[in-house]
Amino acid sequence: MSRLWHFVICFASAMVFGLSVSAQEGPFGTGWDLDSEASRLQFQSIKNESKIETSSFATLTGGISPSGETQLKLLLDSVDTKVDLRNVRMRFLFFETFQFPEAIISAQIDPALIADLETVRRKTISLPFTLDLHGVTRTEEAKLAVTLIGDDLVAVSTAEPITLSVADYNLDGGLDKLRDAANVTIVPSSSVSFDFIFRKRDGAAPAQTQVVAAAKPASAALEAEGDFSLEACVGRFEILSRTGSINFQPGSARLDQSSTPMLDAVADIVTRCPDLRIQVAGHTDNVGKRRGNQILSERRAASVVKYLTANGVSDSRMESIGFGEDNPLVANDTAEGRGKNRRIEFSVAGS
Repeated sequence: MSRLWHFVICFASAMVFGLSVSAQEGPFGTGWDLDSEASRLQFQSIKNESKIETSSFATLTGGISPSGETQLKLLLDSVDTKVDLRNVRMRFLFFETFQFPEAIISAQIDPALIADLETVRRKTISLPFTLDLHGVTRTEEAKLAVTLIGDDLVAVSTAEPITLSVADYNLDGGLDKLRDAANVTIVPSSSVSFDFIFRKRDGAAPAQTQVVAAAKPASAALEAEGDFSLEACVGRFEILSRTGSINFQPGSARLDQSSTPMLDAVADIVTRCPDLRIQVAGHTDNVGKRRGNQILSERRAASVVKYLTANGVSDSRMESIGFGEDNPLVANDTAEGRGKNRRIEFSVAGS
């Protein structure tokens, strides 16, 4: 997972390298753009100690300015594991794309790094870059192979896989959720590799500090358009119930503002399951009196239904219920355990 963050950064640096143009234009000319259709970025994870899984991202954009300023964006909703519900787990449980929709890679390319590319045609360089992922910004370094294909094309690829640590980007909690949801062990790091193609920009040069990139939608989740199947709906509700991202004011049924992005995503999914009646269930830990916890769980579930109704979901399609402290996921003997037991769960009513 964290691996993917590393790869993103790497590809940013790559673009930068490919900026070998005529001396009269300067090393970066009028700027370069990532050819998203021709470019590929992959990351590998290891599950159950020996099973290697390779995933990628469908939506990458970026550009390099005439001054060498580089910025690349990776839409995390576009994560592609080749399995629909696995994609959903990655989005909601690991990347938390409802709160952190993209990863941004930035670099400033020194013209001296690629000054001789027209002559040597291919070279290996090391490039420092900044990766902004999951609310964390870190400086990394990538070793890249840069190949001048033609006057208008440069290929940039990883000379060595880039290893990323989940802990470095505060993704530990998401990794734990993935492990629980899939019932597997997952190595807390991953390796990233990529092959990028950059195309020289046509026309007059933009402002020296401007990084131009093709406009893309705010979200690019790889899933079928329109309504979901029953299997897809049930699977999504199970995943949504594991996010732990619907929060309330302490001891209250008042929704915390931090819950809004997650609830908006829930509303979209429920809307795309139009033939189903949805149950929203509230659960608490065992702190306090049992009767009070029962009432609190009912009120919290009702608050979620009220929010979803206000955001386009018919209240006739939902029912709220509270289970108080009766159905804990884990023991209530630690703060972490109690936090997991305070939750909202979604399911198809009657399932």
